[in-house]
Amino acid sequence: MNLESNSAVPEPTSEAAPDAAPETKPEPTSEPTTVSLTQFVGYFLWLGTVGFGGPIALAGHMQQDLVDARGWVRKEDYLEGLALAQLAPGPLAAQLAIYLGYLRAGVLGATAVGVAFVLPSFLMVLGLSAAYVRFGGLPWMQGMFYGIGAAVIGIIARSAFKLTKLTLGKDKLLWGIFAALAISTAWTSKEIIWLFLLGGVVAVVAKAFPVRQQARTAVSLLLPAIIVGTNNTLLQIFLYFAKAGMFVFGSGLAVVPFLYGGVVQEHHWLTDHQFVDAVAVAMITPGPVVITVAFIGYLVAGVAGATAAALGIFLPVYLVVVLLAPSYKRWAKNPQLNAFVRGVTAAATGAIAGAVIVLARRSVYDFPTILICAVSLAVLFRWKIPEPVLIACAAVAGLLLHRA
Repeated sequence: MNLESNSAVPEPTSEAAPDAAPETKPEPTSEPTTVSLTQFVGYFLWLGTVGFGGPIALAGHMQQDLVDARGWVRKEDYLEGLALAQLAPGPLAAQLAIYLGYLRAGVLGATAVGVAFVLPSFLMVLGLSAAYVRFGGLPWMQGMFYGIGAAVIGIIARSAFKLTKLTLGKDKLLWGIFAALAISTAWTSKEIIWLFLLGGVVAVVAKAFPVRQQARTAVSLLLPAIIVGTNNTLLQIFLYFAKAGMFVFGSGLAVVPFLYGGVVQEHHWLTDHQFVDAVAVAMITPGPVVITVAFIGYLVAGVAGATAAALGIFLPVYLVVVLLAPSYKRWAKNPQLNAFVRGVTAAATGAIAGAVIVLARRSVYDFPTILICAVSLAVLFRWKIPEPVLIACAAVAGLLLHRA
């Protein structure tokens, strides 16, 4: 699950020790090992099936497996892909995978790798969605999600805390942007897109003059994705989640405050508790947390709705790679673009913090849920417990305490 900051992923540290034999790792300029596209795509199908641990863990697996162990990808190509994933909107691990697929076989490679990487978690979410619809009214299912919902609040709170440390540092301007979005999200319970854009523009103005041309370019790239309006349900689902996909900066959880305002308050597709359950479903499956949109789409329009939502959320990620990767070396070090991304990332982190308050009002409302949330938060701060394990324990606690 994508719980970490896109802009704060550390550069992989797989360099050999100074006294190690030089032949123990590939030279940066060496050609990658020849491998068929089928094998290359098969690796990402496997990683998408077992890839728990968040974007840093998934990116680390790619580096260890594809660069160090197998030599299928050159180290400099991997690092360039990691830099692109840090700068552009979208789930980091998915974007990195698509970029490596693009390097391997162009648009065909990017498409095949993207589908292989996302498909396993999508199918798992479909299965869980069907079970939720079938059994959601039964006491045992209600009890499980009673505990899971409270644990999810603890997970999001812990992620928000980590993101502030990773992305804001001691920068007073970024902290100001963070505070503005945290307060506005908690107060309005809505996504305010223009505030996200304003956060990026303010960072550019303060840190990276000249700004006029670059800011205009950045906004022009984002505006088409904001235009949504149709009476067709599937098309409406697709366009809404495509818009949301343009603002997954900083963490996969950045999409949560966006989705809450639109899904619950604007379109009334889900209730408050169903929305928290949707986030929980994404956290117990491998892959990026934004796959929660498939659960939402399923509840609205079945399998077709889940497919439309998943296509919408990942389309911006795919297009960013396919359209920008060929020329991204020319703009990757642009100071205006980097400042804009830092500002939007700070805004996204603030929105996540605000979303903790919004969602907690619906999921942490009595002594058992307060206890489950507090224990989950304490465990996450003390130990590195995998999220699926924590959520499974919360489900058991919910079953025991729901009717107590």
